[in-house]
This record gives sequence, structure tokens and C-alpha cells, in this order.
Amino acid sequence: MTLPPTGGPDELRAPPTQRGAHDMLMDIDVTEAEARDGGFRPGRTLPAGVEFVRQLRRRRTHVVALILLLLPLAIALAFQASSPGPANGNNSGNFSGPLLATLATKGAINFALFTEFASASFLLVVLVALFCGDTVASEASWSSLRYLLAIPVPRARLLRQKLIVALSLSLGANVLLPAWALVIGGMFFGWAPAQSPLGGSFTTGEGLTRLLIVVGYASLQSLLVAALAFLFGVLTDAPLGAVGGATMVVVLSNILDSITALDPYRKFLPTHFQYAWLDAVGPSVQWDNMMRGSGLVLVYSAVFFAVAWWHFQRKDIVS
Repeated sequence: MTLPPTGGPDELRAPPTQRGAHDMLMDIDVTEAEARDGGFRPGRTLPAGVEFVRQLRRRRTHVVALILLLLPLAIALAFQASSPGPANGNNSGNFSGPLLATLATKGAINFALFTEFASASFLLVVLVALFCGDTVASEASWSSLRYLLAIPVPRARLLRQKLIVALSLSLGANVLLPAWALVIGGMFFGWAPAQSPLGGSFTTGEGLTRLLIVVGYASLQSLLVAALAFLFGVLTDAPLGAVGGATMVVVLSNILDSITALDPYRKFLPTHFQYAWLDAVGPSVQWDNMMRGSGLVLVYSAVFFAVAWWHFQRKDIVS
């Protein structure tokens, strides 16, 4: 297949790396014979499998995997080296860090819950921001983004494939950490039934179900970080700027959320329900705050992703 001749009525008036050109490329008519002979087919450019392998081979992915594998081991060794202290706080339903730390050595499930609590506020935020903020910005910083578009890969498809892989890696990080912590906790502290901060205990099956709810909700909350980082990633050519920008917004939202004088407006902050998964470790699962938090994060994420798509479709890639 050949592109329309220069000067013809269907001539591409803009280089394929500049805005507008990919709308014309999507309209090119490719016959069955041309497709069979290797002609341009937008739907076959940048396969997700190829992008996934590329991201898995990157050193940053290896470093992230190493951190996720070493962190539960380091926490378990720290608990082993220290003598357990009395529980701090009360059982009013406000699950404090010290109280969860006291319960962390009571079995594998409690250890996994504490590891999730200790990591959700910063470590997992940074890792998700790294996967989703770096994916497009790194291509721009390497000056390879314009070559991807000149292949040509349609812009919407490029963003979709990049986002699918980035979200897959982010979900993998959110699942790997508590799953590996569960294994490490079992090796160090046994497989006793999980204990609730409000008192009582769960059977093994019920404890695993509660842990699954916690991981699922925390993973959904990380979608907000992914959307923020992805938006910053298409706005800038600096990967660290995208990662740092998303992390800073989350930290700022958490700071504002801690100011009770902002009631009732702080309930609209994107991270207000970040720890609503703690309602799943009481005697019964309380779904109200988790439902509110899920709806809030889905709305924010949809807006951020839509803005990222809108901006990238109109952006001139010339660097």
C-alpha cells in the first residue's frame, strides 16, 4: 500500500507527528490484499504484548519488583527483632497505625493488613505514579515519541496501549505486595485466624475474603493516582515531573483532608475515602464509605483521563 501521491487531493497536510494527521490516517482505505501484503492497519500498530514486554524489561520495573519483595521481609525482620509493646489507642473504630502494628504479629492476614496500611499512603502512590506517569513522558524525553507517531501509530491507540500496560503493572504492584506479605507473614508469624482491631477474630476463609476486599478497594483508589500521573505524563516531557506532580497532588489532598475545619467540603477531596477499606476489618463489613470513595475516585479519574486524551490529540509532537 502506498500513501496518496504528493499534491493530490488527499495529501496529508501535516506531518504524522503533528495534530490532525492521524485523523486522516484512520480514513485511509486499505484493501484486503494490501492488508495481507503488510499494508498499514491502524489496529495492528503497537501491540499490547510488545509494549508489555518492553516495560517489563526496563530497569525501573525490576527495581520496583525488588522493593515489593524486600519490604515485607524487612518489616517481618523488624518485628522479630523488637519486642511487642502494648496496644495503643482505643477500639472506637479509628484504626491507628500503632494498633495495627500490635496486631501485625498475630498471623499472616494481620501482617498483610498492616503492610497494606503502611504502604498505601506513600509507597504504592509513588509506584503507581511511576508506572502511569513515566510511560508517555519517558518516550518524549528519549525523543522516541515522534518516531512512534511517525510509524504511524494513531494517537488514541498509542495512549490506550500505554495505559493498558501501565494499569496492568500498577494492579500487579497492588496485588503483589499484600500477597507476598501474606506469605512472609505466614512464614514468620503462622497462620492463626485474623484478629479484628475492634475485637474478635475471623476464620481463615473470612479473613482472606476481608483481605481481598481491602486489596480490591485499595487498587481502585490507586486509579486516581494513575489518572493524575497519566495526565501529567502527556503534559510534560519530564518523567520525574509527572511522577512527582501526581504524588504531590495526593500528598496535598491528604494534608487538606486532615484539617477538620474544612468540613463538610473535605469529603469532596479525592483522597478523603482513601482508607475506607478499614471498614472491612471490623466485625461486619461497612460498605457506605467504600461506595462513596469508589464513586468519587471514578469521577475524578474519568475527568483526568478525558483531559489527557483531549490534550494529547491536539498536541504537536516535535521534540
